[in-house]
Amino acid sequence: MAEAIISLSTAGIHMYYAAETESGTRPTEGWTDILGIKSTPALDGEPETLETTTLAETEFKTYIPGLKDLGGAMALTANLSQALMNCWDTLMTTFNASKKADKAVWFVVVIPGLEKACYFTGEPSPLGMPETEVNNVLEAQLYITPTNAPEWDTKPTIE
Repeated sequence: MAEAIISLSTAGIHMYYAAETESGTRPTEGWTDILGIKSTPALDGEPETLETTTLAETEFKTYIPGLKDLGGAMALTANLSQALMNCWDTLMTTFNASKKADKAVWFVVVIPGLEKACYFTGEPSPLGMPETEVNNVLEAQLYITPTNAPEWDTKPTIE
């Protein structure tokens, strides 16, 4: 019998960060929620297509998959608030201290209804001044440059 397919909602998704305590080892505790996130970009870069067609081909070109490109800095959209600014300042302090100690900061996206979560290491950028417009919610772009390929693994324990 086939497994039932249950659609998921984006409601309840959280993104957390934690610094390595041991260089090269993903943290198992100490995850901090990044507050106010409204959207995240896809973390599944399309592989380049490398043409392998030989002169013997007479009708179709042939290809093999190449490297994937995550596209550089990813932009998260968040509601700008003092709480977000405080959270991002703490993240930047954590990142700078980790970098000096040759350790990485990990990020994880936790989706309700899935057994696994998506992990990656990255380098956050300082918060800039967002665009403003009359009668709108003040939103900020939070930039993180991934430094490894995203991977799915068991959800972290969040305290």
